[in-house]
Amino acid sequence: MPTVTIQQAFELALQHHRSGRLPEAEALYRQVLAVEPRHANALHLLGVIAHQAGRNDVAVDLIRQAIAIHPNYPEAHLNLGVALYENRQLPEAIAACRQAVALNPNLPKAHNNLGNACKEAGRLDEAITCYRRAIALDPSYTDAHSNLLYTLLFHPSYDSVALADEHRHWHRQFAEPLRKFQQPHANDRDTERRLRIGYVSPDFWHHVTCHFLTPLLEAHDHARFEIFCYASVRRPDAITERLKKSTDVWRDALALRDDALADQIREDKIDILVDLSQHMAQNRLLVFARKPAPVQVAWLGYPGSTGLEAMDYRLTDACMEPEGAAWSESVETAVRLPDSWFCFNPLDEFPVTGGLPALREGYVTFGSLNNFCKVNDAVLRLWSRVLLAVPGSRLLLQCPEGDHRDRLRPLFESHGIAADRVQLIARTATRAEFLDLFQRIDIALDPFPYNGGTTTCEALWMGIPVLTLPGSLIVSRIGLSILSAVGLPELAADSEDGYVGLAASLSGDLPRLAHLRSTLRERMKASPFMDAPRFARNVEKAYRQMWRDWCAPHSAQPS
Repeated sequence: MPTVTIQQAFELALQHHRSGRLPEAEALYRQVLAVEPRHANALHLLGVIAHQAGRNDVAVDLIRQAIAIHPNYPEAHLNLGVALYENRQLPEAIAACRQAVALNPNLPKAHNNLGNACKEAGRLDEAITCYRRAIALDPSYTDAHSNLLYTLLFHPSYDSVALADEHRHWHRQFAEPLRKFQQPHANDRDTERRLRIGYVSPDFWHHVTCHFLTPLLEAHDHARFEIFCYASVRRPDAITERLKKSTDVWRDALALRDDALADQIREDKIDILVDLSQHMAQNRLLVFARKPAPVQVAWLGYPGSTGLEAMDYRLTDACMEPEGAAWSESVETAVRLPDSWFCFNPLDEFPVTGGLPALREGYVTFGSLNNFCKVNDAVLRLWSRVLLAVPGSRLLLQCPEGDHRDRLRPLFESHGIAADRVQLIARTATRAEFLDLFQRIDIALDPFPYNGGTTTCEALWMGIPVLTLPGSLIVSRIGLSILSAVGLPELAADSEDGYVGLAASLSGDLPRLAHLRSTLRERMKASPFMDAPRFARNVEKAYRQMWRDWCAPHSAQPS
């Protein structure tokens, strides 16, 4: 193949790649490499395709080959960092992103991706700095700004006022300019007709949120509600197929730009549009900014405000937001569901709960398997107090490999906790290995300010009581909401002293711990927290009232 033909083949491959025709692009990249094996661009982009297909080991190998040929290739280091990050090789991901930044300090995506890796390692200050740098380089970089907002929820120094300021800034930058695209809605104003409900998410797959979405979708009353899903799923799986079966209309929205998706939603005459992501990864909030449906609702991604004025409501409950409480970061109207903010389905095949580890080991093991970015210094100080209050106890903590571990042992030792009382567990390779870790924990400790969600549910399902300390933010009260729904509100402390006291009291009552371990799963099954039809009726009642409220001021107007 002559050189010019190689260049033509590469450029055609690029065109296919940019338009999403990945098999055609991959075939052409391989043709180029068959003739020119050291074509760094083709190796790099072939690695990107492997990453897009979920073959991260292959992606890492190919991109490293490209870097070996062309070491000063910032985009290759950037994409290597992405593949390593998703492959759970966090130290290597951070190093790759740092190299991309070093080679091109003006590359916004490199700073954003470095921020993602730092956040995962619990280095929240560094992550926030990275996101702010990405935004400074490109003020239109909406992903970096959403990543910043989401990360601020984990940081103990940001209160509701600071969060409100940051969300207003996001709204002015990204949502306000789209207000001009909002149009009147011609939906039929019959308050009791069958309503069209649209759910928007990139996470209709085995994502943590589907433990809570699946019960609702599978229990919806399709005689009264027509269910649409707008799915931007990159890697569909068995859960994707399961959710499709619970949907009246499934629309693949991955390739649709925000304006095109908004047009599709309006064309579908959706009455109530529900955002399931908020500012989490790959969100479609700028679709909602165009107000394609007359009623718009935020739910599930996390219990907090989107900052989007076009979002009318936010589903919550009375534990997370007591009546009369006002959260200054919220622009939506809070709608409190009667029992709980969500309903749990374990989905996976969980192991049997087994016996109490303390009876086997001779000491109590506390544990947290939450995402490590939720574990800050204030949390570690309180957990050190727990260990001091329960002599001989141990702490099992999930913490990714990397030098961020270096801050943990000195901190524990400064509070009088010997190194052998704390065990750091790297992220497990398989789901089964992760679930087996619960077999080693007697009492789970909930972090703050951002409480555990799915991990708390999994711990309870494995018979492990979870101690929580409700705070002043909505995300600081998830634990209280879950515990109240399963009938264990007494495990929510009213202070740090109370938290330590609960830990000591439970640790001193092994018969109670053993009883909880053997009965919690059945207790959850019998609670409103796992009653999908009851939860669906609560949500549908809320939807119906929202619809009536929207129709009310228009009832005297002609259709």
